[in-house]
Order: sequence, then C-alpha cells, then structure tokens
Amino acid sequence: MPEVQKLSRSLSQSKLYVKKFGGTSVGSIERIEVLADRIAQAHQLGGRQVIVCSAMAGETNRLISLGGQITPYGDPREMDMLISTGEQVSIALMAMALQKRGVSARSLTGDQVQIHTNNHFGRASIEKVDTHYLQQLLSEGIVPVVAGFQGRNPLGDVTTLGRGGSDTTAVALAAALTADECQIFTDVPGVFTTDPNLEPSARKLSNISFSAMFEMARLGAKVLHPDSVAYAERYKVPLRVLSSFEAGEGTLICFDDGARVSGDVVGIAISADLAMVSFEELDDYSDSLAQLFKRFADMGIETDLLSKTRSSASSVSFTISQSWLERVLAELDAASQALNIGAVYFERDLVRVSLVGNGNLAKSEVAARVFDTLGKQGIHVRLVSSSAIKLALVIPQNHLQLAVCTLHHAFKLNEL
Repeated sequence: MPEVQKLSRSLSQSKLYVKKFGGTSVGSIERIEVLADRIAQAHQLGGRQVIVCSAMAGETNRLISLGGQITPYGDPREMDMLISTGEQVSIALMAMALQKRGVSARSLTGDQVQIHTNNHFGRASIEKVDTHYLQQLLSEGIVPVVAGFQGRNPLGDVTTLGRGGSDTTAVALAAALTADECQIFTDVPGVFTTDPNLEPSARKLSNISFSAMFEMARLGAKVLHPDSVAYAERYKVPLRVLSSFEAGEGTLICFDDGARVSGDVVGIAISADLAMVSFEELDDYSDSLAQLFKRFADMGIETDLLSKTRSSASSVSFTISQSWLERVLAELDAASQALNIGAVYFERDLVRVSLVGNGNLAKSEVAARVFDTLGKQGIHVRLVSSSAIKLALVIPQNHLQLAVCTLHHAFKLNEL
C-alpha cells in the first residue's frame, strides 16, 4: 500500500514527543476531552506523539483505601495488581476520546508495551523498554496511549514504580525511543522558585539544571519525580514541564552548562508533616546503626537528614514522615536492648525548608546569611544538612510561610 509507505516516511521525519499527563490533568471526563482536542490537533499537524497517563486524581488513594479495608499491610504483589488498574481507566478513556476525534489511538498497559522492571513491588525500577511495538504503531500513524507508573517483572507480574512513577515511565519511553523531547504536563505552568501558594512573588523559571531540579524534586518540589529527573539526565533526554491548563513554554530542564542562573540560590523546596527522632547510641557500634536503618528500609520507611554527634554517648537524630512516627518508635522500642539504645526523643509538626543552588551553597557566608535571616524572625532550626548544592533546614511547621517568604526575599528570588 503506497499510501501507508508514504505516510510512514513522512512520520519518520517529524519530531517525536512523549507527553505525560498527571492525575489532575485527566481528573475528569471534561479534562480528558480538552486534552484530546490538543493531542488531536498536534496529530493532524503531523506530529508524532506517545501519550502517558496517570490515574485520575484521587483514584490511586481510593484503591489503596480499598486494600486497606481488607488488611492494613496487604501483600505487595496484590497491592501492585490493585493500584495499577487506575491508569488502565485513564488510558482507555483517553484512547476513546482520541478515536472520537478521528485519531487512531491504542491504549497500552506497561506489560503490553514491555516495560521491564526488577522485582521490587511498590517501588520497582525500570531495567529495559522494548520499543518494537511502539515503533510499529507510530509507523502506522497510531498514537500509543501508555499507562504510567507500571511495568512487569521477569516473572510477568505487574509492578508499580512508586508515587510519581508516571514521570519515570514517560522519561524511560522517551529515552528508549530517542524522542526529541519528554514533556510533563501538570497543573502548574512550570517550575517555580518556590511554592506560589506560600510566596506570591515566586516566579516561573524558564530553565533549570538537572542537578538543581533533582534536588528540588528530592527535597519536596512535587512538580517532577526525582527518579524521572535522574533518568532523564543519565540518558540525555530533553525534559520540559508545562501546564495542561494553559498555554506557555513551561520550564526546560537542561544540563548545568545550559542553565541560566544568577545568585547562589535557584529555588526553595518544602517538605511538610515531618517528625524528628533522636536517641542515644550507648555503645557507639556502627553495625547496630546499620542494622536499624536497614530494618527501616525493609519496612518502607524513608529516613533523612541523619545527624550523629559524639559526646559521652553518640546522639543520633533523623527525620521521617510524621505518618511513620508510631512505627519507628515501636521499632526503636523493640530494638532498644539488642542494639543498646538509650533514651528516645521525638518532635512532631516539623517541616524541611531546603535552599537549592548552583553549587556554591557550601560557602560559609550563605549559611551565615540563612541563620541570620531566620534568627531575626525568631525561627529556631532543629536540624541542618548542607552540601554544595543544597542547604536543608528543619524548623517548626507553624513557621513555614514566614521562613519561605523571608528567605525568598533575602536571596532575591523574586527578581528577574
């Protein structure tokens, strides 16, 4: 069929974009219809697209809640089977909406695409993507609509990639297909210097380096999943954050030498609802700490900002999500004699405010400026961690907005 061959040659010469739409973007039939119009328009103009969809907003939480009604700690394999269904709903609806507009589209699960992962249920890592089927569909002018957040392990079981895993799906597909750009569509028009809900003068960045974006994402900025940023940098995938609700160029994530930066601080990331746990390690035996934190990791508990000081006994402090506090305290109580742990202290209602920079935050004058700025506002820092690219501070949660606004202005992040 010469018409098909001609179309294939034309399509092969057009740019390829992998476009991921998050939960709020596909949160209703109305939103899916609006996005289908945009995707169909791009298709009619000759653009090649692979669409990746998250579950509709709130759907994953609903599915987790259903599982919790059966058992609070469900079998990880069965939980992955359960929560992976959310994305199947959104991709089927999106494919139907595109077909209604005359666009050939096909919904595909992670298994159908052949997104291969390891065996870690609930937090699997992508190991390989087979692009043969996707390439075939693209050559035929069919728009693949792929379920984000999921893949298959070597035994063929459904696995999920953890919260925000649809971002990683999109980047992995873009890398495997050598796409011209991976575009992450969300409910904000790009990456901001900080949360605009806390600081109205926060401004959208036209670009940001991969290293700074990774730290922003890891430390609480929810616009991108940190795994997706690391994956994009490793495989040199051009990555852009855009709004699915309004037009605009968004924010381009680029390599350090291509990012335009001014000043020491690029942005401020926030992670709320934290608790801090401290205890005395009476025998100062490092293997006991390794055993303890391995146990936390096996329980799926992420710890951060670990600090250890030495006096008459070693004092160990770390932060966790407040939702894990009871489990951590119970584990410390159970391990106290075997690991020779002394008194345990904890504090609730904390928040981590992290300044992310361009590689100069280890300078003593930056830290001095931060502590002076917060000190003048009567904000006491509970714990601190620093590197060349970030300065993370744990403070009481009721001081969050004051701290963010004060630091944002102190480092002139509101200025172009």
